[in-house]
Amino acid sequence: MSLYAVTDPASGDVVKEYPTATDAEIEAALASAFAAGKTWAKTTTVAERAALVRRVGELHNERAAELGAIIVREMGKPLEDAIGEVEFSGAIYEYYADNAEKLLADQPIELLDGTGDAVIKSCPYGVLLGIMPWNFPAYQVARFAGPNLCIGNTILLKHAPQCPESSAAIQQIFDDAGFPPGAYVNIYATNEQVATLIEDPRVAAISLTGSERAGAAVAEVAGRNLKKVVLELGGSDPFILLSTGDLDDTVEKAVAARLDNTGQACNAAKRFIVIEELYEPFVEKFTAAVLAAADSITPLSSALAAERLQEQVDSAVEQGATLASAGERSGAFFPTGVLTDVHPDNDAYYQELFGPIAMVFKAGSEDEALALANDTPFGLGSYVFTTDAEQAKRVAAKIDAGMVFVNGVQADGVELPFGGIKRSGFGRELGTLGIGEFVNKKLIRTIT
Repeated sequence: MSLYAVTDPASGDVVKEYPTATDAEIEAALASAFAAGKTWAKTTTVAERAALVRRVGELHNERAAELGAIIVREMGKPLEDAIGEVEFSGAIYEYYADNAEKLLADQPIELLDGTGDAVIKSCPYGVLLGIMPWNFPAYQVARFAGPNLCIGNTILLKHAPQCPESSAAIQQIFDDAGFPPGAYVNIYATNEQVATLIEDPRVAAISLTGSERAGAAVAEVAGRNLKKVVLELGGSDPFILLSTGDLDDTVEKAVAARLDNTGQACNAAKRFIVIEELYEPFVEKFTAAVLAAADSITPLSSALAAERLQEQVDSAVEQGATLASAGERSGAFFPTGVLTDVHPDNDAYYQELFGPIAMVFKAGSEDEALALANDTPFGLGSYVFTTDAEQAKRVAAKIDAGMVFVNGVQADGVELPFGGIKRSGFGRELGTLGIGEFVNKKLIRTIT
């Protein structure tokens, strides 16, 4: 069986296999990207490149149904959600097409001494290697490729092995949009070939979205070769409930925050920390809603993913946690569930559970809730629910995370930076910060 294959998670059937690239094909891809960086990137303006990126966004919208169906085949996402992902990807390309010139404009510096002027000019960084995950096959590419192609960086895109059809379809979009050979190149590379690419001096930097293990492996090779890296890794985001004027509405939001993408989102709420006076009613309503959602849940991305989650849940229960479950696992279909009585001596306390399982904790005070929220190796996103505006500001300021959402969930936007701290990685994507990660901020000082 090829490394790159579409395996329908609902049935386990291998739909189609794609040949893994040979070393010669990888070399040709890199040579093409490097050449495009020396020619196309230096002979086009930001406006011209942004126009191509805009067309990429338009093609995502025009082909949303086609791309959405591919995502369903590859990782089991509901079709409506898959189409929504593609359309959101289109919006990302449009955002950077609209704003690239402004975001990359020269920045004059007011001189403290001397004559003449000084300016910071945004220049391309070079060839970028993007290593993408399976859970959002179109969106992850968009937030990496959109801004960087506007800059003039060229891209080698290594997608997850279970998303080769999305990879091919997105490559076709870039080709049809008018990008020249080498500007964006999809590669079906092995991990060994990726390591070789990172070591190659023609590759300037790397962006990876994936697991902690993958991030550590890539960062290690990149560090030895003095390459910049942006990492978006795992998360175990806290959902802190301190007060509410409508518990039913809060529970509805909590369920949505946990079960989006069948719980397979890095920034999904995974640990629900509830003030003591609301704990019992919240657990009762939340558990009932989570278990009821089992009837509409889609499979996890693969049977292997379900097996890994099962091992984590079984271990948590063996170590003292209490599980309320909607049933038994069947292949890649995993029953929704809620874990309580999870204490620091339980392995699950510090783990990311990537699937439709939530953990709920009781907090006796605001300070205890914050301590629970921050007692994690991760620091990606977080959620705070309270009717006290001053408390919201206070708590949000003290959470150790890259993102905090107050009294709302699923509020991501193309203009909002995305990224974390601690073992959730470093660097930012999207918004004004996302376009600045792989820019040569060149100082030009002219003396008259």
